[in-house]
Amino acid sequence: MVGLTPMSSKSNRRRFLKTTLLAGTGLTTLCTFVEGAEPFKRKGSPRFPLSIAAYSFRDYFNAKDPAKKLTLFDFVDYCADQGCQGAELTSYYFPKKVETQFLLEVKRHAFLRGIEISGSAVGNNFALAKGEKRDQQIAMVKEWVDHSAIMGAPHIRVFAGSKGAMDFNEAKKLCIEGLEECSDYAGQKGIFLGLENHHGIVTEPEDLLEIVRSVRSPWFGINLDTGNFQTDDPYADLAKCAPYAVNVQVKVEVKRRAQTTAEPTDYSKIAKLLRDANYQGYVALEYEAKEDAFKAIPSALKSIKAALAI
Repeated sequence: MVGLTPMSSKSNRRRFLKTTLLAGTGLTTLCTFVEGAEPFKRKGSPRFPLSIAAYSFRDYFNAKDPAKKLTLFDFVDYCADQGCQGAELTSYYFPKKVETQFLLEVKRHAFLRGIEISGSAVGNNFALAKGEKRDQQIAMVKEWVDHSAIMGAPHIRVFAGSKGAMDFNEAKKLCIEGLEECSDYAGQKGIFLGLENHHGIVTEPEDLLEIVRSVRSPWFGINLDTGNFQTDDPYADLAKCAPYAVNVQVKVEVKRRAQTTAEPTDYSKIAKLLRDANYQGYVALEYEAKEDAFKAIPSALKSIKAALAI
């Protein structure tokens, strides 16, 4: 062994790229060891630029009435008019065949409105048996990495998936493998993948954290959705996961395990757990409640801004 050289700083959350040079018979082999995910160690103070997830306006993006139908350009304008820094452009609302020219037009429009494209989101399932369907899911995520790179979006929300009839541990193993492959590809484009705590095999925080801590990539973390842990104490479970967050989606409601109805989100608790984790990144409102989005979102944004002191 000639030496052991770290390729990343000691402050890197995974202390991840350690290079070992093995010399012998005139050949040198470069071996890279990558550890599983650790909580992010961020310098400085918490920062919370505000965004809105396009999914909040799903009824308008999917409207059959042309007078009510919302476009991505309209949505970017709305985010700007609400004083947000970013807009999260959910993949569902792009044309079925996404052309580079369209992505560039969206990027240009956002820039001229002073809006950053804070990220995108895909609806995938990594908990599938190896085969054509699984390959298609991985290819789709990689395709959106390419699209996001063109738009300058730094983050993509991904799902773990549902196991169906598959063994639970096998589903988690397949999910980890899929996340590693896609995170490696995303990292080559400078894009983070954020695994959302979105039901399925990540319904419970312990399962989510087991998966996250097993994925060996510096370009991977959690897309923390404040409304998706329907557990005994959602806020405590969100706090466990916050140190791994690369994006945060705030819902206006929280539902506990024993509840039949949801309760309003306590934004002050969300703010505290994010500050305690020294989170520095986008907080995107993802509205899913019953009231019309156009009526409810301005008030929700005001409350979130007050709680986050932004």
